[in-house]
Amino acid sequence: MDKNRPLILISNDDGYNYNGIQSLIKVARTLGDVFVVAPAVHQSGKASAITFVNPVRTTRIAQEPGFTAYLATGTPADCVKLALSQLMADNMPDLVLAGINHGYNSGLNTLYSGTMACVFEGILHGVPSVAFSYGDYSADADTSVCEPVVKHVTERVLKGGLPKDVCLNVNIPKMESPFNGMKVTTGDMGRWVNEWEHRVDPTGRDYYWLTGEFEIADKDEGLTDYYWLQRGYVTVTPTHVDQTDFASMQQISDLLL
Repeated sequence: MDKNRPLILISNDDGYNYNGIQSLIKVARTLGDVFVVAPAVHQSGKASAITFVNPVRTTRIAQEPGFTAYLATGTPADCVKLALSQLMADNMPDLVLAGINHGYNSGLNTLYSGTMACVFEGILHGVPSVAFSYGDYSADADTSVCEPVVKHVTERVLKGGLPKDVCLNVNIPKMESPFNGMKVTTGDMGRWVNEWEHRVDPTGRDYYWLTGEFEIADKDEGLTDYYWLQRGYVTVTPTHVDQTDFASMQQISDLLL
């Protein structure tokens, strides 16, 4: 790796063969040296799950000046943990990038997202981290339209850094025309309803298929990612791992102590 260029670690949850991560790699290679550790199989919805019963194995699939890529049999969180503690232990990255996810990771979806798990691991290791997601859920989504946004955000973060323990959750709307702009937002605190569909298989046995509809909380206040994504804006939500509700600590203390 070139000591004069930033070193960028990339991972995702869809897998190495998806267009999203290929777009991310393409942009990142114009800005620095790139080290990829991606799941060997699709791992969406794994959140920050880790593997501790079975061994995790890696396979190096690319090695050339300025670019290295591995596949790992673990989860997205495993991939970043392995990279930072083993595969890159002698040369820590300047930045962790995750995605580009095929589908939004907005609102409460951050709780379930393997893409977000990658950047959570990044900031837990003290590395500035950014996740990118695109509003096209198809396996063959054309994520090339996201590349200017990725380049803009990545350049700014490499230059200016991020606040301690804060990562960025960037969501990019699917549009026919250019994006209307970029907004820094909160995550919409709506909820999923009708989450399971009851079905019966050909043998008469019941089973359930995960589905659901998201009820938006912010319908007209203009604060959240969902609100602005629906209006054609790229949203950027500063996010951290600490889930402590500091505002209620005294109230809980009065209740229990």
